[in-house]
Amino acid sequence: MRPAVLARKTHKWLALLIGIQALVWAASGLYMVAVPIGIIHGDHLVHAHGDAALPLDQVRIGIAEVRRSHGEVRSIRLKSLLGTPYYVVEKAGGAVLVDAVTGRERTGLDEATARALARQYYTGEGEIVSLRLLEEAPQEIQGRPAPLWQARFAGWNDPTLYISHTTGDLLARRHELWRVFDFLWMLHIMDYETREDVNNTLLRVATLSAVVGTGSGLWLLFHSFRRRQHPAGRR
Repeated sequence: MRPAVLARKTHKWLALLIGIQALVWAASGLYMVAVPIGIIHGDHLVHAHGDAALPLDQVRIGIAEVRRSHGEVRSIRLKSLLGTPYYVVEKAGGAVLVDAVTGRERTGLDEATARALARQYYTGEGEIVSLRLLEEAPQEIQGRPAPLWQARFAGWNDPTLYISHTTGDLLARRHELWRVFDFLWMLHIMDYETREDVNNTLLRVATLSAVVGTGSGLWLLFHSFRRRQHPAGRR
């Protein structure tokens, strides 16, 4: 195969591959610009302050007492859980919930409490269509501590809240627009595989394709100028 033909075919197919990725960049970037980031984050799904006001007048157990009874503590914070004050005590082994009125630890949230919390966090009118206790965090909220409650609400956007089974904290909110964004972001940054070695290989292939495509294009440009300078039939 002549060098010019080889260069032309190489350039054509590499340009097609790069063009497809460029189209993906343009389409995903348009979506990211068109949909406000606040909507993507799901800020409209939950109340701005999450929990209700702290009922400080009900607190009977002091922080010093909690610290003494729980040994090595990383942090302590006070929160309201459906109108009752609780301390969230962070320790090396994880967080525990301590009743600020009685001093007793609470071992996880039952279904009724999780349902009430989901309704308290949620701003919409839709009913809870599914409430499940998950032993492992799903793909869309990887990195969040499990077990956790997943509350799905009625609605075209499939609004979903994730609530800590241990502390009752709101861990994440998800919906269809976020899921589309997450998929498009994966395409936008060419994160086609979660394994780092595969991503590095894809990046090297993309870089090499761009270099070869540019080189073949420059060679064709040089070749076309040579043909114009020496048209067929002339000496």
